[in-house]
Amino acid sequence: MVRTVTSFGRSGTFDWLYQRVTAVILLAYVLFIVGFILFTKDFGYQAWSELFAQRWMRVFSLVALLSTIIHAWIGLWSVVTDYITNRMMGGKATVLRLLVEVVLAAVAVLYTVWGIEILWGV
Repeated sequence: MVRTVTSFGRSGTFDWLYQRVTAVILLAYVLFIVGFILFTKDFGYQAWSELFAQRWMRVFSLVALLSTIIHAWIGLWSVVTDYITNRMMGGKATVLRLLVEVVLAAVAVLYTVWGIEILWGV
């Protein structure tokens, strides 16, 4: 069995499953937000602020944020490994692939920390 250290799951099957689960979570979040916007009579800053003042909404948003990061990592990892480095360089671009993955991982960590600060900061 080939094992890849930089993929998110333990195998392609786990990555596939993670991507489907995170997609369902993101769909639920988007549908909720769109429904809230459409069906709130006096939608504005006050309604939005009251919604995000509730702990369950912050937790739901955090789960959506983490789902976005996981979903994006798996998708970008697939693109980087399959389409960019292997096809562009004939499979001989390990250093370039790892560099791109490190940059993407740093961006993912930055966005995660930033999102947590927005959701749970003062």
